[in-house]
Amino acid sequence: MKRRVAVQNAAMKHITEHSSLYVFIMVLFLMGVIFGAVLVNSLSFTQKEDLFYYLSQFFGQVSKGEVAASEEMFTQSLMHNSKYIGVIWILGISIIGIPVILLLLFLKGMVVGFTVGFLVNQMGWSGFLLSFVSILPQNIFIVPIFIFISVAALSMSMKMLGRIFWKQVREPLRPVIYRYVFSFVFSFIVLLGAGALEAYLSPPLMQMVFGMLEK
Repeated sequence: MKRRVAVQNAAMKHITEHSSLYVFIMVLFLMGVIFGAVLVNSLSFTQKEDLFYYLSQFFGQVSKGEVAASEEMFTQSLMHNSKYIGVIWILGISIIGIPVILLLLFLKGMVVGFTVGFLVNQMGWSGFLLSFVSILPQNIFIVPIFIFISVAALSMSMKMLGRIFWKQVREPLRPVIYRYVFSFVFSFIVLLGAGALEAYLSPPLMQMVFGMLEK
């Protein structure tokens, strides 16, 4: 009980101390989502047809249960997302990585927005329902983790800049490094759960939706 209270207090302290960064990062991510959704409308008819063809092929395989093994999907999801947050984490201690961190987060939002926007654009409410079961479950965890690790990386980068260029030493470096390493470990653990949802929950939900749409 005491440990849970301590964790909650630490989480609240972290959010309070970095509230302005969280607001900025969430707005940037949302801008990426909106840009990705709008980008769908800039595609030509042929490009949409080509994309929808490959998407239909994938959906056909899912509806027949001919997708990759759940274990393989889990590994691919975990590796992809871990590499992404790993790059952001490393950029946080590279001092000059701030613009790249922001760009990566914006691109992540753009991919989510484009995927949902394309499905809705091509399939209407059926596309919205498919995006709801295929994209939402894992992204409930993935998106907050990307925002969290981006805030941690930006905060770390700014602290490093302050120490090197403006000689700002507010606290010893070792606890800062420990917390930064913990942020990656925590993010990786959450991504394990997100990968499990994507591999073991999303395919059955998609099959269920396809069954409903075919009736």
